[in-house]
Amino acid sequence: MSDSVKIVSVCFKLSAFLLLGLLLFLTACSFRDAPQTFDQARKDLRHEVYFDQNDDGDFYCECAWQWTSESGGELDPVQCGYQIRAQPIRAGRTEWEHVVPASVLGQSRQCWRDGGRENCQRTDTVFNVMEADMHNIVPVLGEVNADRSNYHFDEIAGDPHEYGACKFEVDSRLRIAEPRDDVKGQIARIYFYMHQRYGLQLSAALQQRYMRWDAQFPVTAWELERDRRIARVMGHHNPFVTGELIWALVVEPVMDVQIRGNRNSMIYHLSDGCPGYSQIGEQNRVIFESEQAALEAGYRKAGNCR
Repeated sequence: MSDSVKIVSVCFKLSAFLLLGLLLFLTACSFRDAPQTFDQARKDLRHEVYFDQNDDGDFYCECAWQWTSESGGELDPVQCGYQIRAQPIRAGRTEWEHVVPASVLGQSRQCWRDGGRENCQRTDTVFNVMEADMHNIVPVLGEVNADRSNYHFDEIAGDPHEYGACKFEVDSRLRIAEPRDDVKGQIARIYFYMHQRYGLQLSAALQQRYMRWDAQFPVTAWELERDRRIARVMGHHNPFVTGELIWALVVEPVMDVQIRGNRNSMIYHLSDGCPGYSQIGEQNRVIFESEQAALEAGYRKAGNCR
């Protein structure tokens, strides 16, 4: 390995103050021409990145679409062999998907706990920068976007079958989704980028999974071109695509605090500081190895934790 390739240990913890200061500085400098809202990011992606990619198909299902607005498109799901599951309207349009879900970006922010996504969009500059990061946004078939929800990506036993020719699979019980092989490497490199750039945490199990995907499915010509196009707008590349950085496993220190989720309420409690921890019925308990793992599974922290 050449000296120009840097192996970094990521997911370091920044205080909220330092993270805010860093991102505001980046917003003023390298983000000077970057979109500052998700709405603007979608328009920039349409005009600067994906303007000639609609015939090559969407990220999850490879269904071609026609542009019909500043940022949206329509498609014929039957033409690409897609099998509509339950939502024909959303199955006939493209939508913009956050590969690392907006809820994962927001749930570490106080604004999300105080009022969810809309509150963060109104009040939190850091959240808006994260939500508008074009490296993390891809065009997808709408129904699959809805079914993926905020589930993290992993592997599911068996072959995909629910969406016809679209090789995408969802396990709503385990709250995980598996994409087609061709984009697994790109997904891994997007996760690495978002977690490194914004100081997010990623469970050891998912790190190992995505490290395997990164090695098994290397960067493609389109992924490099996409990165170049986005960098012209954002002011910086995804270094895990360009090869400037490679991911090294980060293991968080083992803590005595235990984490229990309630599968009915989708709320998690800590053994230290959360009164509801011991009140969850055994049949409803879900055990998590970390708070980040609970957040990635779609759970939120109990509001009465000290």
